[in-house]
Amino acid sequence: MSYLRHVASVSILNSRAYSHCLQHFNDDVDVVSLFNRMLHKNPTPPTIEFCKILGSLGKAKHYLTVVYLSQQMELNRVTPDFVTHNILINSLSQLGHITFAFSVLTKILKRGYHPGCVTFNTLIRGLCLKGDLHKALQFHDKLVVQGFQLDQVSYGTLINGLCKAGQTTAALQLLRRVDGKLVQLDVVMYNTIISSMCKDNLVCDACDLYSEMIAKKISPDVFTYNALISGFCIVGKLKEAIHLFNKMTLENIDPNVYTFNILVDGFCKEGKVKEVQNVLAVMIKEDIKPDIFTYNSLMGGYCLVNEVNKANDIFNIMFKRGVTAGVWSYNIMIDGFCKVKMVDEAINLFKEMHCRKIIPNTITYNSLIDGLCKSGNISYAWELVDKMHDRGQPPDIITYNSLLDALCKNHDVDKAIALFKEFKDKGMQPSMCTYNILIDGLCKGGRLKDARKVFEELLIKGYNLTVYTYTIMIHGFCNNGLFDEALTMLSKMKDNGCIPDAQTYEIIILSLFENDENDKAQKLLREMIARGLL
Repeated sequence: MSYLRHVASVSILNSRAYSHCLQHFNDDVDVVSLFNRMLHKNPTPPTIEFCKILGSLGKAKHYLTVVYLSQQMELNRVTPDFVTHNILINSLSQLGHITFAFSVLTKILKRGYHPGCVTFNTLIRGLCLKGDLHKALQFHDKLVVQGFQLDQVSYGTLINGLCKAGQTTAALQLLRRVDGKLVQLDVVMYNTIISSMCKDNLVCDACDLYSEMIAKKISPDVFTYNALISGFCIVGKLKEAIHLFNKMTLENIDPNVYTFNILVDGFCKEGKVKEVQNVLAVMIKEDIKPDIFTYNSLMGGYCLVNEVNKANDIFNIMFKRGVTAGVWSYNIMIDGFCKVKMVDEAINLFKEMHCRKIIPNTITYNSLIDGLCKSGNISYAWELVDKMHDRGQPPDIITYNSLLDALCKNHDVDKAIALFKEFKDKGMQPSMCTYNILIDGLCKGGRLKDARKVFEELLIKGYNLTVYTYTIMIHGFCNNGLFDEALTMLSKMKDNGCIPDAQTYEIIILSLFENDENDKAQKLLREMIARGLL
């Protein structure tokens, strides 16, 4: 059985997949029918005519059909040429069938063809797409040893594959290895590594690489600047981001909508919605229209500073300008309304999603459930949990945290414990936030002994407890007049490397003063001052 027949029989070319593939074609041109008629013509048309069809299908990403029609060529004894083989290698690589793609390479070599960069780059890209980076590098090394010449695309592909896999250091090492020895470095290689470094918050290293490429007379482009501007925004250095933006415009590199979106998002995530107006003004001046990402960032920024009505104005303007809102836009607004206790408005938007046939996701449900729980409407929250199950979107730990918090605040501690056990039994892993909610609920519900038990279990299990968790327990001890236990807990948290904050000290000090334990309170007050917390 040939490799093509094997592909057809064991994996991708089942009738359903093939039927789905054919649906993509224009009804006016039945490509497959045309191809089959050509196969049965007498005399058979030149291979180049078949190649044209396969090439068009490959460009349209109809890889399944390319493989199927290549099989038909083989069955009808039409010998594929070198270009046809390359098209097939690309299709198999894109589908993840790398072994079969290499089988085609073997066939090419047996037929006396001399493959070059196009063939090799396709296989390298296929290996990278599948995550087989070790094999991709091994294949590269083998080609170099055998004397094959690779090009900038080859190394750009390998560097991109390494960066996407989070192996930025390895990508940089490859860049150093290549530099002037194998091929000339180009802007694409630098951009890929700079972008990866910025995503890893290594903005200083990215700037060094940027300086290096300029020193090598490799001109940065809009993608270079976008990556660096994004990096500075990620680490909250907005002044540096604006400086780079000004620099790129001075160098006559036109910013694109993505550049502006990065800046808008950066300012909005810092809650600087007034300052972002300057960025928008330049955007309008440059005649670049805001897109869905621009609007989403603006809405998110206004919601962050609790200016939900302004966010809603942006939401409405977006519709008027013909920009279609998706689930993410609705999520931003629903969450924003819920955060300021405008739950009715959030519910209206949730219903509007249904009317517009926009399917809510887990984030949508979680935002609304949290809003309902905090507004005391826990019964409706439970209805939404049932809807999540019905729609095949099971609640996650964030959903359960909202419900758990509501039960604890309503002093339904027994129900909270029952819910905690229920989702743990279902295999749901509680987060640190879950434990904090439960411990706090137990302390405030008069179940200090149970709270202490949960707390001690966390220590035994090796959880890295935060100052917030310790403070909950200290507050619980103080409320029950157990000051020695509170002070012991304070000492324990210091021993465990968890530094008390101002709130921790304030809780104990106030409780001690209220109970005439003035000496102990004053000692802690002096300690608090010495730590610079007052």
